[in-house]
Amino acid sequence: MCEDEVNEITPLLPIQTNRSHVDSYGKGGLGMRHLQTFLLFLALCLVYSMRVNISMAIVDMTDTTKEDHFEWSYSIQSMILSSFFWGYVLLMLPSGELAKRFGGKALITISVGVNALVSLILPTAAYYGGWKFVVVCRILQGMSQSFVFPSMHHLVSQWIPLEEKGTLSTIIYAGSQLGVAIQLISSGFIASAWGWKAIFYSNALLGGLWTVAYIFLGAASPEQSKMISQHELTYIQTSLGRTEEQKKHRTPWLKIVTCFPFWAAVVAHCGQNWGFFTLMTEMPTYMAKVLDVNLKKNGMLSSLPYLAMYLLSFPVGFLTDLLIRRRWLSITNTRKLANSIGLWGPALALIGLSYVPEGNMVVSVLMLTVTLGINAGHFTGYMLILVDLAPNFSSSLMAISNFFANITSIIAPLICGVIIQDETDPAEWRKVFFLASGIYFCTNLCFVLFTTSNKQPWNDPEENDSEENAAKPVEK
Repeated sequence: MCEDEVNEITPLLPIQTNRSHVDSYGKGGLGMRHLQTFLLFLALCLVYSMRVNISMAIVDMTDTTKEDHFEWSYSIQSMILSSFFWGYVLLMLPSGELAKRFGGKALITISVGVNALVSLILPTAAYYGGWKFVVVCRILQGMSQSFVFPSMHHLVSQWIPLEEKGTLSTIIYAGSQLGVAIQLISSGFIASAWGWKAIFYSNALLGGLWTVAYIFLGAASPEQSKMISQHELTYIQTSLGRTEEQKKHRTPWLKIVTCFPFWAAVVAHCGQNWGFFTLMTEMPTYMAKVLDVNLKKNGMLSSLPYLAMYLLSFPVGFLTDLLIRRRWLSITNTRKLANSIGLWGPALALIGLSYVPEGNMVVSVLMLTVTLGINAGHFTGYMLILVDLAPNFSSSLMAISNFFANITSIIAPLICGVIIQDETDPAEWRKVFFLASGIYFCTNLCFVLFTTSNKQPWNDPEENDSEENAAKPVEK
């Protein structure tokens, strides 16, 4: 069991000196931290676009009215949809250590670049190797995307001042939702105009352009940036308490695995992933088979929940910063409130979706939009808990959490394939929605009861060693 610090307000002000300098700069204009925020936002847009593109493309690829369609059963389609996560969890645990050791820039560049390359070759692989080659391509994309969130967490811990963490980190992580929304909106039009292959080619082009831009403009930390001003560098270092050259500490694995608040956050992460990826991978099929929506309209309607989630993430991020800055709530309670909005809200909305009258497309889409829209609360819930607990090891904490959470991402589509024998039967989809609702509720209950934002003593190994040595009696 890990120890908690008594005072939750202390992490808000890491260094008490020279606060006027920090505050005055914090109210200033744009800086390199904002450019890094924008680049990382685009990165998440692109990787999530490439993560979800198969969900829309597979509808067109298996359309029996097309001459060149693929004869893939629903179970094979479910395998293709889940195969991404087989590779995703494979390198998840080492990715945290790699991000800590080599910095986030190298790994996020590799991730986007490899995904772009695989998107380029996937259509050819489908024609010459069938669904098995598609699965291999998706596994490769999953393996390279395993670096994304540990790298992001590491870069957030290096670049984002504490006073702006809620707002800027939300901008970054909300890129995932915008990426999904844009992909779902555009895929139907792209497939109708140029065929499903163009979906993958467009992703490959944009991913390649981002990779080149980030190589020249990105930086692993403010200290390594060649374009940052001394004024902004001092602001970030002072806010984060980094007044000396950064040191790399050995990861305290035993402390991490025995930290109960950390595992409560992992449980919430697992619940979030179950609900989110169930809807992300299955929503186009639900729209097409149950609501009888054509491909163009399918993409537009399927994107509405993700657009809502993207737009709602900003007021949620601003609200959490405001609650902490005004000290209306402690940091821990602010994280719990945001996470409860993000998980218990969708749990209730999914129950409502289950009882929508059959054939009522408007209400169904509205409930799906509400379900994912208020899910935005998790961006400033368990996601930031993983940074709050131990900023020095945030990439490792995220890697462990993402490993377990994405095991559920593998299982969820497969469970859907088992439950849903008739894709057009609303009663079978109701079972899927009820299951996701129950998982949302139970996992967030664990989070509310057992987690904390208090920085853990093992985050600063050298300080702990110094305190222990000072407490020992001097031998004579």
